Amino acid sequence: MDRLKAARVFIDVAQSGSFTVTADRLSMSRPMVTRYIESMEEWLNVRLLHRTTRKVTLTSAGENCLKQVESWLLAGEELADISHSGSSDSLKGRIKVSTSMSFGFSQLIPATKLFMDHYPDVIVEINVEDTVTDLVEQQIDLAIRISSNPDPSLVGKPIADCHSVLVASPQYIAEHAKIVNPRDLLNHKCLGYKHFEQHVWHLNYGKQHESIEIKPCLSANEATVLLHAAKSGMGVTLQPTYLVSSEIESGSLVRVLPDWQPSKLKIYALYSSRKYLSRAVRAYIDFISEYFSKHRW
Repeated sequence: MDRLKAARVFIDVAQSGSFTVTADRLSMSRPMVTRYIESMEEWLNVRLLHRTTRKVTLTSAGENCLKQVESWLLAGEELADISHSGSSDSLKGRIKVSTSMSFGFSQLIPATKLFMDHYPDVIVEINVEDTVTDLVEQQIDLAIRISSNPDPSLVGKPIADCHSVLVASPQYIAEHAKIVNPRDLLNHKCLGYKHFEQHVWHLNYGKQHESIEIKPCLSANEATVLLHAAKSGMGVTLQPTYLVSSEIESGSLVRVLPDWQPSKLKIYALYSSRKYLSRAVRAYIDFISEYFSKHRW
């Protein structure tokens, strides 16, 4: 039996406290989880877990073994990386990614398509959500998030900058008073992102800075909803350039206060631990990071 996989199963059971939860998280049957644990116990010649009908806990020996098994697994995976490096055909596995709808369909899908062309045996599962997910609980390998301060409990690698612009439809601009300075926004219909800094827009022009607390006539927790609301003439919205550059080029949206730049954010690849990143996840992070360094929006 694959000892590396048995070690992964043991570590996961130690974290989850349940054979059933680990079976669900690792996409295997409960009897298979039991077999892997029994294999580990036979190999180490020690009982690792107390099993009851209600919960599973580490024995004293299991507690003593856990850290060493974690270190052994990490070393084993590093050796596997070395032995398989340089061959795209050898890269296999499943990657579970969480990202926002707007970034997912506009930017991540094109990058992922090229990655999967290069690594055809890797399966990618994308979960679309605009809220922060518990990566461990949901068994998410990687979260792509836009933030100024990512969750400190996660490991984060910046993969791109996120620039934003204020936009509105030509219809809205034609039918409402001119917007010549940030304070004018207080007299306009504004569309607010529900999770964005409590509806405060931070704008910079040279050394000048304005923080405008808008009162949205419409708010949403997803950027593409606000994009379509703006295109319908409902008001002014703050949007990432990765989503609206093509709309500005086509003329369906126009920039508002083009000299004033909203604060820049970072796009991060976030994961729970460096220790147990699979080769596929590591390759995916490196690939999309390189892709976004060359493809600007």
